[in-house]
Amino acid sequence: MGARILVVDDAAFMRMMIKDILTKNGFDVVGEAADGAQAIEKFNEVSPDLVTMDITMPEMDGITALKEIKKTHPEAKVIMCSAMGQQAMVIDAIQAGAKDFIVKPFQADRVIEAIKKTLG
Repeated sequence: MGARILVVDDAAFMRMMIKDILTKNGFDVVGEAADGAQAIEKFNEVSPDLVTMDITMPEMDGITALKEIKKTHPEAKVIMCSAMGQQAMVIDAIQAGAKDFIVKPFQADRVIEAIKKTLG
């Protein structure tokens, strides 16, 4: 039984790519969300073991969503997904409690490595 993962990204294509990598590696994608507000709602609904969270999204960005999730679930494990050149945001995310980050375009082995490391 693989870890239960919530995938958050405003681009359906990106969610599909991550889901594909995860399911091929035995993880269970239990939900997906297209923005930060949906991410918080889904997190409360499915209680995932881990969240992959895009940093830049409309409505509510990933860092705001991360902070909100951490308020009610301090033990939450969140890995941020960022595009190249978002180093400052990645630092904010880590300070807000993200466990790791992966850079787009995703490399399957890096995604799996980050998830395994975070899940311990």
